[in-house]
Amino acid sequence: MPQEPVLEIRDVTLAYGSFVVMRELTFDVEAGEIFIIMGGSGCGKSTLMKTAIGLKAPSEGVVRFQGDDYWAADGETQRAMLRHMGVMYQQGALWSSMTLGENIALPLELYTDMIETDIQRVASLKLALVGLRGFETFYPHEISGGMRKRAALARALALDPDVLFFDEPSSGLDPVSARRLDDLILQLRDSLGTTVVVVSHDLASIFTIGDRALYLDIETRTMTALGPPDDLRDAPPNERVHRFLTRTAE
Repeated sequence: MPQEPVLEIRDVTLAYGSFVVMRELTFDVEAGEIFIIMGGSGCGKSTLMKTAIGLKAPSEGVVRFQGDDYWAADGETQRAMLRHMGVMYQQGALWSSMTLGENIALPLELYTDMIETDIQRVASLKLALVGLRGFETFYPHEISGGMRKRAALARALALDPDVLFFDEPSSGLDPVSARRLDDLILQLRDSLGTTVVVVSHDLASIFTIGDRALYLDIETRTMTALGPPDDLRDAPPNERVHRFLTRTAE
């Protein structure tokens, strides 16, 4: 029996006031896949992610998370759905006044009944999972950009989410650090079975980790391609998708 999609987007329009960013978006994110939201700057990638994680309501359409209509649900039901999502923001968004251990402990303190010793144990485990064993007492400014990204990922994993959302995870990283983060995303999906949604314009990352990719076209203001990245590159549905996927890597 086919598994229900983790995320269902149906006839969604994204807008700021009267300005329409994207319209008529319809797609599913399947359990266990790495799904890429791609397109040029300003096409609405991050806005779409904000709608999927409950930060911005769509102007039209339906967003279902694990079968439930998020934006039609009451506050308590929405909070229960959010409990199953983890988010890594583009700049990491770690609290600068907290150590890495304290950053990861915070969601555990807020959303679980765990005792302090168990919280510290889980925080250490999550840091070890992303290759930061022993860095519990370090502050964000004391580590490199790539390490901050991994610490932000550890925090996103704190509550063992069913779905992980990444907003431009390779942004600001050198190619080596970016590839290490891609490898880590693949390892987490393969070992934990986590569904992953990634906003990205980075070609190396898109082709390395993406099972399927959605292309948002800034000119037509809608989606114009959906499928495995290699297939979209080799048999593009239109010229703009072809140019995007065959451009010189930035």
